[in-house]
Amino acid sequence: MKKEETVKIEHHDHYKHNYHGNHGGNGNAIYGLGVIGALFYFLQNVSGLEAILWGIGKAVFWPAILMFKLLTYLQI
Repeated sequence: MKKEETVKIEHHDHYKHNYHGNHGGNGNAIYGLGVIGALFYFLQNVSGLEAILWGIGKAVFWPAILMFKLLTYLQI
């Protein structure tokens, strides 16, 4: 009688990041730098809480505002 041989299957956990991880991390960094730059731009000469909150909102949503104005200009 032959003894049954078991085959050990190796699991590579370092590949899991590619399937469940964040794709496009460079885009997030560029967006973050854009938000920081927009914060400096929109909050340069601001006084008052309402103006500060409005500047923060514009800094976070500047890509959406830019696309809206661009598409409005192009009339697409």
